[in-house]
Amino acid sequence: MNATATTADPLVLYGQTFHSRLLLGTSRYPSPAVLEAAVKRSRPAMLTASLRRQGSQPAETGASFWELLRRLDVPVLPNTAGCLSIQEAVTTAQMAREVFDTPWIKLELIGDDYTLQPDTLNLVEAASILIKDGFQVLPYCTEDLVLCQRLVDVGCQAVMPWAAPIGTGRGPVNPYALQTLRERLQVPMIVDAGLGRPSHACQVMEWGFDGVLLNTAVALSQDPVAMAGAFADATHAGRAAWHAGAMAEQHSAQPSTPVLGTPFWHHDSQ
Repeated sequence: MNATATTADPLVLYGQTFHSRLLLGTSRYPSPAVLEAAVKRSRPAMLTASLRRQGSQPAETGASFWELLRRLDVPVLPNTAGCLSIQEAVTTAQMAREVFDTPWIKLELIGDDYTLQPDTLNLVEAASILIKDGFQVLPYCTEDLVLCQRLVDVGCQAVMPWAAPIGTGRGPVNPYALQTLRERLQVPMIVDAGLGRPSHACQVMEWGFDGVLLNTAVALSQDPVAMAGAFADATHAGRAAWHAGAMAEQHSAQPSTPVLGTPFWHHDSQ
C-alpha cells in the first residue's frame, strides 16, 4: 500500500483523521493470535467490538481479549449489535462509552432477526438521542436515500449503509440505490455488511464511497491474515481508481489503436 497516497487522502469522520479507509470487526476469528496478525497486516482505521455479542467464541472471552485490543493500539469503535429497541441501544451505547472511554458508537438497531435488517422506523430517533448525549454516531442502515438523509438531518456526520444483509458475503445487491445514495449525499459513507470478496470492496470504493467495514469476510476465510491484507489492498485500489476517473462505458467496440498515423499498408484499399 502506498503510505504517501493514504496520508494525502485520509478518511475524516467527525473532524478526526484516520490513516486507513478499512474498518475491521473483531469477532469469530479462529484465535486471538490470528486476529492480531490480521490487524497488523491490514492496519485498519478502527476495530469494532460489541459488549453484547463479544464472547460467543472461546477466542473472544475473558480479560485477555480486552487486553489484546489495547495492545493493538487501534481506535475501538463499540457497537450496539443485537439491540432491538431504542432504549436498549441507548443503554448499551452508554455502557460502551464507560468501558471503552470513547464517544464513538456504531449504532445498530435491528428490526428483523432473520435478515438483521436495521429498524428504519426507529433508527433516526435513536441516533438523535445519542448525538444529543455527546456521541459520535456511525449508524448502520440500509441504502435507503430518505433514511440516510434523515440521519444526516439529526446530526450524523457519516452513515454506514449495507451492501447486503450481515454475514451473507453477497456484495452489493442494489448497485443503483448505493450509487444514487453516493451521488446525493455529501457526508462520508462507509459500506458496512454484506461484502464477501476484496473485489466487492474495490467496487464500492470505485463508486466513491469513503470506506468499508468488514468482519465475517475476513474472520471466516480460509486464511484471515492474507484476506485482511487483500481487503486492505482492494480498498486502497478502489479509492485510487475513483480518484483516477474510470473511462465512460461504450455501447459498441472502439478501436484502441487509431487509424491516423498507422502505416499505409494497414489501411483499407480504396
